[in-house]
Amino acid sequence: MDLAAFERDGAAHFSAVLDSDAVARLCEWLEPELKGRPGVRLTRGLDAVLPALTEVASRMIGPGAFPVRAVVFDKTSETNWSVAWHQDRTIAVRERCETVGYGPWSVKDGIPHVEPPISVMAGMITLRLHLDDCDADNAPLTVALGSHRRGRVPAAEVAALARSMPNLSCRAQAGDVWAYSTLILHASDRSESRTRRRVLQVDFAAQGLPGGLEWHGF
Repeated sequence: MDLAAFERDGAAHFSAVLDSDAVARLCEWLEPELKGRPGVRLTRGLDAVLPALTEVASRMIGPGAFPVRAVVFDKTSETNWSVAWHQDRTIAVRERCETVGYGPWSVKDGIPHVEPPISVMAGMITLRLHLDDCDADNAPLTVALGSHRRGRVPAAEVAALARSMPNLSCRAQAGDVWAYSTLILHASDRSESRTRRRVLQVDFAAQGLPGGLEWHGF
């Protein structure tokens, strides 16, 4: 893996991080968690796959990398959606604790979230583990290469900036991982496939938080 290329582009592809048996076991466990929903935040049950994902994250942001948030998405013909160009800006924490430089606050699925200083987001990495093959018809994530180096982008400027930069369609096979700088601008179309597109997305950090704040984690 070319770390310099990742720092330049903000995205890197890792083939076959999980084998087919491990993917099948994870999918079996996730099915009752999803219950037909398009996505769900996870706080447990990932012990079997976190070591492999943490190894990838550690190669990108250092040996102290640890998981701080996990979501699984499931696009199907019944639960299908598109996501406009945007930039992830918030982190999940255990409880609200007013801290200088952190805000505004929100609550998602009962979990406190807050927008941290840009330096915190810049030190994070997001891994997307594909549980199904994801070709051009199955809503691959599209990223604007190099956009993570622009810092916090005003929401009104995100789409225009993303269109002005090289775009990469992140296709994958089941078991592959795409790694992204958490700040990268990204979007996704509706799926045009009849097959599912399940993705486990895990955010990693390598530093603690100040002022009594704690990562939500697992």
